[in-house]
Amino acid sequence: QVQLVESGGGLVQAGGSLRLSCAASGGTFSLYAMGWARQAPGKEREFVARITRSGGSIYYVDSVKGRFTISRDNAKNTVYLQMNSLKPEDTAVYYCAAAITTQALDRTDYWGQGTQVTVSS
Repeated sequence: QVQLVESGGGLVQAGGSLRLSCAASGGTFSLYAMGWARQAPGKEREFVARITRSGGSIYYVDSVKGRFTISRDNAKNTVYLQMNSLKPEDTAVYYCAAAITTQALDRTDYWGQGTQVTVSS
């Protein structure tokens, strides 16, 4: 069973950048598709980026296209989310998740504890 630990959140001004990391343990990382989701106060959690097991296919929600980049290093059991040109509406708790496929991320039980990202205007 895979365990996930996020890091890298914080407070940043609008237009700034942050890089989130998610370290996985307890499973074979390369067998899992990975995703980053976020949940803002009063809103439902939404996936913003997904990456397949090999990293060969990547998917983004429209609101972050061109600003966020998901990547993974299977040798380090880590998935990253580089966030550039941050906006106040990006403020949320960010979670990483793991599943057998990118589609299965929507119903996975494998989540990290989350890391807060706050973007000030």
